[in-house]
Amino acid sequence: MGCLVSTPKDTGGNRRRPGNIGEVSVFVPGLRIPKPVDFSQALGDLLSKSLVERLSALRTRIVVMAGQEAPTITRTRRKTATQHGGSTLADLLQALEDYLPVLLGLVKDGSPLQHKVQFVWINQEDEAEETAMYNAWYEVLSILHLMAMLSLSQANLLLLPRTSADGYQPKVSEESRRSSIDIFLKAAGYLDCAVRQVLPQLPNELRRNLPVDLAEGNLRAVCLQALGQGVDIQLGLAIDSTKATLAVKRRLACEMVKYWQQAQDNIMNLPLTNGWGEKHRLFVKWKYIEAKAAAYYYHGLILDEGNTEKSHRMAVAALQAADEYLKESKKACEAFNMAVPLSRNPPLWGTMKFLSEKIPKDTSSKVRINKDLYSHEKSMETAPTLPDFALALKPDDYQLPLVDVSWNEENTNKAAQFTINKLKG
Repeated sequence: MGCLVSTPKDTGGNRRRPGNIGEVSVFVPGLRIPKPVDFSQALGDLLSKSLVERLSALRTRIVVMAGQEAPTITRTRRKTATQHGGSTLADLLQALEDYLPVLLGLVKDGSPLQHKVQFVWINQEDEAEETAMYNAWYEVLSILHLMAMLSLSQANLLLLPRTSADGYQPKVSEESRRSSIDIFLKAAGYLDCAVRQVLPQLPNELRRNLPVDLAEGNLRAVCLQALGQGVDIQLGLAIDSTKATLAVKRRLACEMVKYWQQAQDNIMNLPLTNGWGEKHRLFVKWKYIEAKAAAYYYHGLILDEGNTEKSHRMAVAALQAADEYLKESKKACEAFNMAVPLSRNPPLWGTMKFLSEKIPKDTSSKVRINKDLYSHEKSMETAPTLPDFALALKPDDYQLPLVDVSWNEENTNKAAQFTINKLKG
């Protein structure tokens, strides 16, 4: 049913981990890089020459492009043009989309061909330098993972502030922010498909031996963090909108907390022991704390609209919690950036630019007013419980594509050859 070979990280140095990934708005956890495969040796006697050549050409294109992109793909980069005039990230994504329908022919209807080729991938989060499996579903899983990571890399480029034409503080345009939400949903859709449609195809033994970046908990965590960052952008757009109510902003902030909490729950017990994996864990922790600061702030503002001493004191407790979480998030952010590979924050913008200014100011103001209104200074010792809202943002409903038509021709040719051989016999 396929076998696994893992190479320790100290054997080759081919992992291509950068020492510094520059500015990070969206952390890209664990890029996977494919190594060359000889389809002709494995399938030359089983498939037509044209189909073997097509599989080889499509995958070689990915190997070459991913190899060229690997040293820079997780670093800060503005849109890079290729000789065709497009984004290299988009080109690599297109190459993966072109390859997937042809690859799926190897696993169609439980075909024994799925165990004939050894697929080898280098990864960043696992202790092993690379993992090889004689299972085409492993290849499908790796392709979906890479598609998701490339999407997150695209979102990061969109969400790095650019200096505006008027020369004022760098900012991220509304168009870029809205586009990034679509990309986050697309990335989440690839990972959700990987969990629902691909992992169940792998035997339990292989699933247990998958590298950590393809473990179910990790796939779910990255899916959830994509959704969490999508809600963060929604909250920033709501903050900029005069029509969005406090209730809408609180709901978005509370939903964001749940996404990041679930992401953290999913990776908490995974063996993310090397530098890259630990940086991934620190990113989720930072964003979870940041989300709690936002949620307690808006919860406090709504509680303060009440007309009782109790509601005012609950509001103060919520705002003080927001202020503490804001301070804690700054420390968590620093810990993330200092973890290898080093990174740095882009100029502050969006949700956190607004909240980093408003939370300390509004907390101080409400505490002072509360003391003036009521004779005793005692306030609630613990923050009130955040309201529990159903999660609204869902991954795109991505489905594996249909098997490429070249496999229909292959089957037709096989049937014809079988008939000819039978007549000759």
